[in-house]
Formats: sequence, C-alpha cells, structure tokens
Amino acid sequence: MKQVWIPKIGGPEVLEVREAPDPEPKAGEVRVRVAASGINFADILARMGLYPDAPKLPAVVGYEVAGVVDGVGDGVDGLADGDRAVCLTRFGGYSDVVCVPQSAARAVPENLDFEGAASIPVNYLTAWLMLVRMGNVKAGDRVLVHACAGGVGLAAVQICRHFGAEVIGTASPGKHDRLREMGVSASIDYRSQDFEEEVKRLTGGDGVDIALDAVGGESFKKSYKSLADMGRLFVFGVSSLAPGTKRHLMAALSGLLRMPSFKPIQLMNHNKGVLGVNLGHLWKRSDELAAMLGEILDLFADGTFTPVVDRAFPFAEAAAAHRYIQDRKNFGKVVLTPGRA
Repeated sequence: MKQVWIPKIGGPEVLEVREAPDPEPKAGEVRVRVAASGINFADILARMGLYPDAPKLPAVVGYEVAGVVDGVGDGVDGLADGDRAVCLTRFGGYSDVVCVPQSAARAVPENLDFEGAASIPVNYLTAWLMLVRMGNVKAGDRVLVHACAGGVGLAAVQICRHFGAEVIGTASPGKHDRLREMGVSASIDYRSQDFEEEVKRLTGGDGVDIALDAVGGESFKKSYKSLADMGRLFVFGVSSLAPGTKRHLMAALSGLLRMPSFKPIQLMNHNKGVLGVNLGHLWKRSDELAAMLGEILDLFADGTFTPVVDRAFPFAEAAAAHRYIQDRKNFGKVVLTPGRA
C-alpha cells in the first residue's frame, strides 16, 4: 500500500510517499481500499510538531477516509466486500488501504462520490457536537462561525440552516459572495475588521447565542465578549499557533499567552458558557459518534446537506495540499487521493 508519511517536524516539503505491506483485517474490522482521505488542520499541526495528540514521528496521520471494502474480519456483519464505506481512522488515514473497527465505518449514500464522503466525518461530527449535541442550536439563534469557508465552518453553516439559525461568519473578502449564496447572513473580513465590534453592530449590541472558534489566542477572549446572555463559546482548535507553513515556537508561545482564563464566578455572573470539543478524545464514545455520523449521512442522502470539496490532491502532491490550506486558499474541504494506476 501507499502512505503519506511525516518523517520529521518541518514544512509541507517533509511529507513523503512510502510503500508498506497491506494490512489484514482482525476480528471485528473491515479493510477498505481508500479512494479519498480527508485533510484536517490537526494533520498540519502534527507535521509542525504542535499537536500533542499526534503519534510519535515518523508517523502517518489522517482521521477519515472513503473507499471500497475488500476484506472483513470475523464477526463483521452489515458490510461486505464491494460495499462503499466512509470511515473514521484514529491516524493512518493518509493510506490507500486501512483497517478499521466496524463501528467506525458507515455505508456511503448512493448520491455521494468518494471525495465528498471523505469530507464529512471529522468536520460534520465536530460541528454537530458543538451545535446540536452540546449547543442546542435552534431556530432564531445567531451563530458566529470563525473560518466560515473552511471544512468545519461550512458544515456549521449547513447545520445552522437546517435548524433555522442565522450565521455570521469570518472569512477573507474573496469568499464572502459564495458564503452569502450558502445562506450566511453577514461575513466579516477578519483581516481588516474587528469581528467583536462587527458582531455588536450586526446584532444591535445583543451578541450571538453561539460562537465557534478554532483560531485561539486573543480570538477566544473576543468571541466570549461577543456572546449574548446565555451564550455558549465553543473552542475546538488553535490555528493561530501556526501562522506560517513552518513551526515558529515564539509565535506559538505568544498565542498561548494571549489565551484567556475563564473563571467560574465570572461565568456565573455573565450567564455564559465555555465548552471545548476535541473529536480525537472521544474514541471511547465510538457508538455515540457512529450514531451521530449515521444521522448526518441520512441528511446527505436526502439532499439536506451537500459536501463542499474544494480540491483533491494526489498523494504525491500532499505537500502542496498542506500548503494550499495554510495559505487559506480553500473554500471547503481538501482531500488526498491515492492516484492508483
């Protein structure tokens, strides 16, 4: 099998394709010939040595794939050779063959291709956990979505639209028109506008009911101050710790030092909440994740949700894919494809 490896900490250029023997499915596992692998910012942080949950380098990362089942272990039912499957992988997803527990695999809806299917698990589960499972989003809510044109951002937009909530998004100006077409009520240029002031202006000083922030640093503080009474801030990433394609420890340290501390008495007096989400720490709740993923896939099957895939890069161009994301060029998901002969 082919795999994209991170051999050492560094810029995108360190990524390299290697070959290894195909894995064999164990009891309770399915083997999938991968057609597409999703890229997430956690993968980029792992390459830069800024993701503490990543496996020790050298390593193969990747949390999600889609492809065709070509082997099943003892005790597997419901999936068989030839079935199309979308899977969560606890690392190892940058491979053209993976073995995963049956509980981590779901059938791909007939109206989805593999690239679209591979774009779903991490982004939509993360957004669903924040908005639905923990955030209780409802019709009429106002939701601030940072990096609105990214994978989680666009998942959040579709979920909010489904539940009747209004979205205020931050994104670079070149993406505002497309966001408007997708139902975003207002877009803020995070490069030239103070989003806290803009949120106050757009809401008449009331603030938003939910804020989704994966930027980190001072952004957490400003997102908290943008909340209305009984508002909820969800923190789920720290992209500001990686401002360039290579690791800059001083920039990362500066971002950490700018992060606020939320104190219990303060939260009580403000009637606000701060919640964290890290999908990678929920593997022990795999049954719940699988149930949520099934519900999300049903909404794709009936056309309620539509995957937004910006570009697919072959394994050999994995470095370009990472660079493309870090340059903030993508609108939606970026995926890798093995490019088999």
